[in-house]
Amino acid sequence: MLRGPCRLFRVSVAPVAALAVALVSSLSRCSLLEPENRVVSPLSPYFGTKTRYEDANPGLLPDPEAPRRDPQLLEETCTPVQLVALIRHGTRYPTTKQIRKLRQLHGLLQARGPGDDRIRAAGGGDLGAVLANWPLWYADWMDGQLVEKGRQDMRQLALRLASLFPVLFSRENCGRLQLVTSSKHRCMDSGAAFLQGLWQHYHPGLPPPDVADMECGPPRINDKLMRFFDHCEKFLTQVERNATALYHVEAFKTGPEMQNILKKVAGILQVPVNNLNADLIQVAFFTCSFDLAIKGVKSPWCDVFDIDDAKVLEYLNDLKQYWKRGYGYTINSQSSCTLFQDIFQHLDKAVEQKQSSQPVSSPVILQFGHAETLLPLLSLMGYFKDKEPLTAYNYKEQMHRKFRSGHIVPYASNLIFVLYHCKNAKTPKEEFQVQMLLNEKVLPLAHSQETVSLYEDLKNHYKDILQSCHTSEECELPKVNTSDEL
Repeated sequence: MLRGPCRLFRVSVAPVAALAVALVSSLSRCSLLEPENRVVSPLSPYFGTKTRYEDANPGLLPDPEAPRRDPQLLEETCTPVQLVALIRHGTRYPTTKQIRKLRQLHGLLQARGPGDDRIRAAGGGDLGAVLANWPLWYADWMDGQLVEKGRQDMRQLALRLASLFPVLFSRENCGRLQLVTSSKHRCMDSGAAFLQGLWQHYHPGLPPPDVADMECGPPRINDKLMRFFDHCEKFLTQVERNATALYHVEAFKTGPEMQNILKKVAGILQVPVNNLNADLIQVAFFTCSFDLAIKGVKSPWCDVFDIDDAKVLEYLNDLKQYWKRGYGYTINSQSSCTLFQDIFQHLDKAVEQKQSSQPVSSPVILQFGHAETLLPLLSLMGYFKDKEPLTAYNYKEQMHRKFRSGHIVPYASNLIFVLYHCKNAKTPKEEFQVQMLLNEKVLPLAHSQETVSLYEDLKNHYKDILQSCHTSEECELPKVNTSDEL
């Protein structure tokens, strides 16, 4: 049995020889998944919510396990006493819906007759033929599940955070970690992989046991927090199931920018333009991103598009996220207030415990969710708001927009609240301070652009949200009066 200040896991240690074999096996698997030279594409900055974390955070590339301390983080007389992190799942497979669209497009390429090979007959390359023969390895069972690269995202994030906040992630605190997750397997598996990263931090060189044997236990499912949008009937009815809610998305698909790409791609692939649509073009673009993220392969799908195409396709993805995730229709951001309240309840409890000289009962709270968990919350807090809304008709005007989903919520994105206790505070109010980090970088306050806030001031700024959060009322559909009027 491993012994130390804290038993992170309830597990027996196998003989050294068995551990060595397991470790070698583990390292062998990892070596197959990590190409020596990282494959890049000029399209990578434009993949929206399908963006790799390291593409949005390139400073991690030299050593993805080493923490990068933001110089604006508090230090010296202020000690972190609690960390609340909202974490998007790691890299995943495409969904079954996306895979079936890709299969449809692949079938179009394979069905081309000899008379369609005009480019090859003229002595040029035929990208359509190359793609028709390119292995289509995606299968329906994958359906958005976490891939090995996604587990690696989580393990490396755990290692960086544990090194960046050693007091909070100490062995003494390991049994007091709280983990909450969405019920989706990619989120549950992300939580498990994060715990494996912590094991690696505490016990370098030893392979981790099964999550069920970990002392801090597997993450607890709470969809009302992590998938609040599924529990808001008004959002589901007025936005998710409403065919007209995404008007600007559909209008942009038939607009000049997308139609130009449609014609261009039809020419490149040598298929009739009438056989293509914006959805198939977008799935081809995302296939480039999936191949890069999952396999580290720059597939021929990437050669179909140039950077100008990528910017248009990024905007299409951003339009959808904008209108569905609380920026266009505010009902989704309003329904995230329960999650916001939950974060502040944890912080409040930590403050009360420190004030009464008690140890903080939960120094680390980790919540694993989705892009659609993070974006509405950031909207609610006032972040990434452009002066003009994103529409189907202002693509050129929005070239320098704040709302770029791939820069905000790539795979493994994270929003972190760090509560500090400052010993040498001049007043009781200054004793507790808060910083927020987005993707491990200090996030200036939306209302002041300061990098740190007194805890009471932050609560006061958001008091209207915290005090008037009534999700059941906000999400209730208006009652229809069916009685006849006389």
